[in-house]
Amino acid sequence: MRDHLPARPQVRVRMAHSGDDNAVTGPTSDCRKIAIGAKLQVDDVPRRSPMLRKRWIAAGCAVVLAGSFALTKRAAAAGDTAPVGSAAPGFTLPSQENLPVSLNDYKGKWVVLYFYPKDQTQGCTIEAHNFQRDLQKYDALNAVVLGVSLDTADSHKAFCTKDSLTFKLLADPDHKVVDAYGVPVKSFGPVHYAERDTFLISPEGKIVQVWQVKDIQGHSAEVLAAIEAKKK
Repeated sequence: MRDHLPARPQVRVRMAHSGDDNAVTGPTSDCRKIAIGAKLQVDDVPRRSPMLRKRWIAAGCAVVLAGSFALTKRAAAAGDTAPVGSAAPGFTLPSQENLPVSLNDYKGKWVVLYFYPKDQTQGCTIEAHNFQRDLQKYDALNAVVLGVSLDTADSHKAFCTKDSLTFKLLADPDHKVVDAYGVPVKSFGPVHYAERDTFLISPEGKIVQVWQVKDIQGHSAEVLAAIEAKKK
């Protein structure tokens, strides 16, 4: 009898997470899509089972919506972004050399404090490379570049070694500094990452400009232009 039973419909539901490919041209950065760019794929459902197909699609959409709600809830829980004109919150974090780096180390200098989602992802690599490319220009303006993410010091070390980065990347896996500056932290399942925000801190320790970065490719140039304008 078993040989004469119709084959059971083969249903596969897969969550495919998007990567960084739309980082530069999209309205949101690639790394912001690390966890939220999920799409539902339902394969091999026989056409003779439309109700079953609809049920699987509905179940998959419910999973995506639940994850999106978790993202929104987590982002809403973050504090307000540190405002322009306020004193920059102090901090001490380990660098890629696993040595402590403090904001106080750079008194009297312009500090470009940029938060980014994830080491060795496409958009974050482009952003880091552009800062590295322009380091001599920052030096000429009495400015330093400090990157911060939720990655570990070991992850930063691997990133810097692979991509020949010489400026400081600071590890904030407990997002203490991320939270102090009000940078949203998003999560989807086990993946957590900070949004892409940059703070320009004056030699007097004041926040003078904030960017929610959209143009990754041109970001270093706009930061340099801002420093030059504020020095006049």
